[in-house]
Amino acid sequence: MKSKKAAFIILLIMGLAVLFLNKWKGLKEQSDVTQSVRKKGFDRRISTLEYTQHARCRMECRHISQNDINDIMRTGEINYAKTDLNDEPCPTYAVQGYSNDGQHLRVIFAQCETKTKVVTCYDLEKDFECNCPGDE
Repeated sequence: MKSKKAAFIILLIMGLAVLFLNKWKGLKEQSDVTQSVRKKGFDRRISTLEYTQHARCRMECRHISQNDINDIMRTGEINYAKTDLNDEPCPTYAVQGYSNDGQHLRVIFAQCETKTKVVTCYDLEKDFECNCPGDE
């Protein structure tokens, strides 16, 4: 009876170990894919998007929505003259395009290994008086 119980416990532990290793391997592969995509250039996946306080303030002042930011990220063109691939702590990309309501926008994205931050955004055709932190 004790040997059956011990064998069951050993099989249970081995099964849990296999499940853990498979889960860990899957997470590692996902991380490797994310890092290889980011090393090849601008990662357009919006699933890792975060907004700085400055970006949120500028978006509100300039009537730019999250949907507008997402659209520019997915379909905008990179302006390499305004992009800094050596920026610290993460490379920054200036991505430009038109929103669905016709605004000509430039969005600055900082892409680190696991996330992308919206740093700031501009309407390239209309000046807005914004009083956001860092506008001094």
